[in-house]
Amino acid sequence: MQRITLKFIAQHFNVSIATISMALKDSYEISDAMRTKIQNFAKEHNYRPNPFALNLKNKRTKTIGIILPTILNHFFVKVFSGIEAVANEKGYNIITVISKGNLQKEIDTVNMFKDGFIDGILISISEETQSKEYFKHLQDFIKEAGPIVMFDRVADLVQCDKIIVDDFNCAYNATEHLIKTGCKNIAIVSVLDNLGIVNLRINGYKKALFDYNITPNEKLISLIKKDYDFETEIKTLLDYQNIDAIIGLEEYSTIESMIIAESRGYKIPDDIAFIGFTNGNLYKYVKPSVTCINQHEAYIGKIAVEKLINRIEEQTVNNLHFETKVIKASLVHRNSTKSIE
Repeated sequence: MQRITLKFIAQHFNVSIATISMALKDSYEISDAMRTKIQNFAKEHNYRPNPFALNLKNKRTKTIGIILPTILNHFFVKVFSGIEAVANEKGYNIITVISKGNLQKEIDTVNMFKDGFIDGILISISEETQSKEYFKHLQDFIKEAGPIVMFDRVADLVQCDKIIVDDFNCAYNATEHLIKTGCKNIAIVSVLDNLGIVNLRINGYKKALFDYNITPNEKLISLIKKDYDFETEIKTLLDYQNIDAIIGLEEYSTIESMIIAESRGYKIPDDIAFIGFTNGNLYKYVKPSVTCINQHEAYIGKIAVEKLINRIEEQTVNNLHFETKVIKASLVHRNSTKSIE
């Protein structure tokens, strides 16, 4: 069934669109008889207001675009839940696109948003965007369309508000915890690469080792590329390196590494301890349960969308004073690490 518009109803009654709009809003300026006829006609034809048209008068559509690199990562699922809750509360519609880590898809999405009814964008940039350092599409949107707020995976070269996790200290604290439980040969495992957050986490890990007089071993840092076989890489790491702890930089690497280690006879945490980034549901229910870094993902989403809506409603996109807000993380102690003696 074709969706009817205010114009269609106005033509049927041979009155102006403004008259139809006032009648549907129960305006006293329209007679009771005409108001009833218009409302009944609209109901019979399943008329639904167009949220975009309703706000064009204010040059705002109350719609924001969200670009995520993936939805398979628990971190982004929780961030999205925080975004959605606040957007609904404040009466904003959301349109979400997954870039799948692809720069061209991110460019196409931003251009689509720029040409459409979008007031602003929330984005965690793709791995390819960051590795190629290409940000023109984002800079053009800010100049021509509206504000952008970046979260988690951000670009320093783009002037906008940013919400980030304290990745350096997250990794430092995780490494320090493992050292205090007696671990000395601590590995880093991740399927992420070419991302600023990975570099920050590795730097935090190395700083903790230095502070406790442990020389970092580059062979214990395993950043596994997408076209590599994860299981083979982890088995090789376990077979050829002396390891007593692994920090997984995301949920997948942590859980998969644990499964592989157990299949090769390692006991957790007696032989190898594990800490993972992001407080995903799997960490609670696998055995042993996984000590993890809680990045407060839903809160990140909440803060990011609040900042974007403030920019939209205050129309301060040209304000050169942009904020980078750092969210502190916390370590959740479970059974995949030993207790500090």
